[in-house]
Amino acid sequence: MMGVLRHGLFTPMFLWLAVIVVALATRPPLPVDETRYLAVAWDMWLEGHYLVPHLNGAPYSHKPPLLFWLMTGGWHLFGVNEWWPRLVAPLFGLGSLILTFSLSRALWPKDNKAWHLAPVLLFGALFWCVFMTLTMFDMMLAFFTLTALSGFVDSARHGSWRGFLIAGIATGFGVLAKGPAILLHVLPVMLTAPWWMPTLNGLGQLPKTSRWYAGTVMTLIVAITISLVWAIPAGLVGGEAYRNAIFWDQSAGRMVQSFAHARPFWWYAAVFPALVLPWLFWPPIWRATRRFGDVVADGGVRLCLIWFGTAFIIFSLISGKQLHYLLPEFPALALIAAHLLNKPSENPPISARWDSYPPAGLAMVAGGLLIAAPHLPLSGRAASMINESASIWGGLIIASGAVALLSRGADRMSQASRLAAISAFAVMAIHLAAVPVLAKRYDLGVLAGYISALQNDGKAIAYFGKYHGQFHFMGRLKSPITSIGLLNDDIEEFLAAYPDGIVIAKYDTLPSEATPLFTYLYRNFTYAAWPAAALTANPGLGERR
Repeated sequence: MMGVLRHGLFTPMFLWLAVIVVALATRPPLPVDETRYLAVAWDMWLEGHYLVPHLNGAPYSHKPPLLFWLMTGGWHLFGVNEWWPRLVAPLFGLGSLILTFSLSRALWPKDNKAWHLAPVLLFGALFWCVFMTLTMFDMMLAFFTLTALSGFVDSARHGSWRGFLIAGIATGFGVLAKGPAILLHVLPVMLTAPWWMPTLNGLGQLPKTSRWYAGTVMTLIVAITISLVWAIPAGLVGGEAYRNAIFWDQSAGRMVQSFAHARPFWWYAAVFPALVLPWLFWPPIWRATRRFGDVVADGGVRLCLIWFGTAFIIFSLISGKQLHYLLPEFPALALIAAHLLNKPSENPPISARWDSYPPAGLAMVAGGLLIAAPHLPLSGRAASMINESASIWGGLIIASGAVALLSRGADRMSQASRLAAISAFAVMAIHLAAVPVLAKRYDLGVLAGYISALQNDGKAIAYFGKYHGQFHFMGRLKSPITSIGLLNDDIEEFLAAYPDGIVIAKYDTLPSEATPLFTYLYRNFTYAAWPAAALTANPGLGERR
């Protein structure tokens, strides 16, 4: 076990700890996603809405409850705090690194170098490293995808029902994490077993096709049962609108609606290379692709190709694209790359000793640009934010690049570990450089505290426009905030019902026709708190301008 940690998992686990500590210490929860999920968990904790999640007093149907259960579960153990709910998703990211190691060992039992290299390559992908710090659902989805696929490989190797049961449980919890989307990541691998299973490395007796698909049915039954154990009572308690949302909108309805968003089918192909930096500039990766034809018949490679390829194609065909949708496929690429990199080369090029130079040099240039950014002839919002940042932290990126340069002539694992450290230090440097900007422009804690004090004084609070819960957890609010300006007469109704109420509104340019009670700068906007009387005297005061 110590050898595994020393060679395969110690580096990414140590770097994970450093990145997460810096991220949690320097960055406040970011609207609208992170603050919204914290608000749902806070409502669950405050009101006991464990079966049907709520946001601002209304049922919240956009996401299943597992993340919120884990957040509140930690509060039961540690008390209400900010660090635990923001640690849940990163912990699943850490678990995914461990499962990537485990799955590599299951796919290629004799390729121990690939076992150790795969989690390093996964962690070192810059986008994965960045996203691992965020309170989102995709690290959970990646974890349960890896668990389910590990179960399939176990059943393929041993012909037992245990793996199917593990896969079913993981898929069921994946549904509770982010809805039926997990099926896009695991179902293609299940259904195409006759293509990858016969050539799985080290496989003994091949399971019968009928037995395999019986196990597939078992997996789906277990997954559906787990999800319905929550969904049926939640649908009954939440009412018809909530029931329709969780049974339709989180699956087929969302897929249909996504075609309304305009992003071309080639968008993922265009942006994906940037997501796997610095590996894009590491020559061994490109040399290893020449050996792809020699390994494409390998069952483990085929499994990973199906895993990545089908999801990539499906998400490319759907117009509603987000970069993080593909995060559960990053382990597949890391596994393939690790396996290819450890295939022996008959004539390694003399230039191989310089392999670390392109990505390390790029890192040093990037760090230098960060340091020099305040002195560049930039203008507009970007220039303002750069001038406020502590750009000297770009030196961390330069230092990590310099250390990587010292790996000239080192073995693959040492080079990869030092290059993975570049991503870790880049993420830490960006967080540290952004501390002044985050504190001044991105922390809603001051405004949330002001709203909390108003509520404690018995004031009714309204928000002009759609409210996403961004103040609720930050201010530990005890009562919902009324959204106004969305329906006919809802402004007049609030002002008539609460003549001493307070209205929060957001502006590009603060109105001059009245004096607000309180203002707060957020990004390039200004939040203002108005007494109800000001809106009564100045109709349209709350509208954004």
